[in-house]
Amino acid sequence: MELLSIDFLGRPLRLEGSMAGWQELYWDNQVVSQVVADSERGETTSHRFQLQKGEETLLCELEIALIWQPFALSYTAKLNGDVLEQGQRNPKDIEQQTPINPPKAERRFSLIGLVSLGMKMLKSAKLIKVVLASASLAAYSWLFSFQFALALIACLVVHEYGHVRAMKYFGMKTKGIYLIPFLGGLALSDEKINTRWQDVVISIMGPMFGFVLSVILVLIYWLTGEIFFAGLAAFNAFLNLFNLLPILPLDGGHILKSISFSMNSVMGLVLCTAAAVAGIALSYTLGLSLLGFLLIMGMLEILLEWRYRHASHLLPLDRYGQVVAGIWYIALVSGLIGILWYFAQSGDALLQLPLQILGT
Repeated sequence: MELLSIDFLGRPLRLEGSMAGWQELYWDNQVVSQVVADSERGETTSHRFQLQKGEETLLCELEIALIWQPFALSYTAKLNGDVLEQGQRNPKDIEQQTPINPPKAERRFSLIGLVSLGMKMLKSAKLIKVVLASASLAAYSWLFSFQFALALIACLVVHEYGHVRAMKYFGMKTKGIYLIPFLGGLALSDEKINTRWQDVVISIMGPMFGFVLSVILVLIYWLTGEIFFAGLAAFNAFLNLFNLLPILPLDGGHILKSISFSMNSVMGLVLCTAAAVAGIALSYTLGLSLLGFLLIMGMLEILLEWRYRHASHLLPLDRYGQVVAGIWYIALVSGLIGILWYFAQSGDALLQLPLQILGT
């Protein structure tokens, strides 16, 4: 991940590194210093390199003091022993930086390039969004009814809008919402994230907006007694609960991956695994067999990837962030299950359907 980027002698000086311990220093996009992973190196690292200015040799040095948990970085840039710049960086600085995108090599004319250009033109005209939204409306109308299809698309838009709002909160440019028949929707951005906290917030805000919508629909059902709103509230809660399953690329997979990948101790992994086992046991106790099975598959995937967490370019969550993200996730899942459980007690076959699916 990019740890630091400053101006040095009129050119960008950029430091890349990971929790594994390796660091690479770039001056004007050229590697000038490398440090391999070393668990015994400690918090302080010194990068020394030379630059030529005519016949003069410039002795350059960048001293780095780095702590990962909680993240804190201080630096001192020197030229021929004299300090040019000093400063510090915190998680907010990492969060707000723009990731480096190396310039792409120029490509010659090709059929693939022509098709790609055509796709970009269609996107700019927003034609793809219209086509996908129309296809989604037709597909859901075929499965249910036209009225329910419109309401379902509205639920999907609210869910994806939650992702979009979170992206905009972090200052990211968005491409908008794309509805995909039978698969839901996608909220896309032009920019990459820099921290695990951004990944958690962007991922969880979709289901969070969906949960709020289900609560509103429950209130409307209580006021009107219309079964339509009850069915929509239950179906919307089911869709958002499904999105919170710890399976990539679902929202829940991103959330739990960010939590578990930020833990740099065996105890953290043990606690995460114990919580997953408890959730699986509870699912089978309540008769939610499908939910329990998917939890097992999702946790196996996350545990397999946990060993490679130090190579990630994303700044990990600190202890506070891990706790907040975990509580937020568990509370949201509990709230959505509570809505489904409430309607399942009504005796209506349609309202019992979501829990029956989870109990398959």
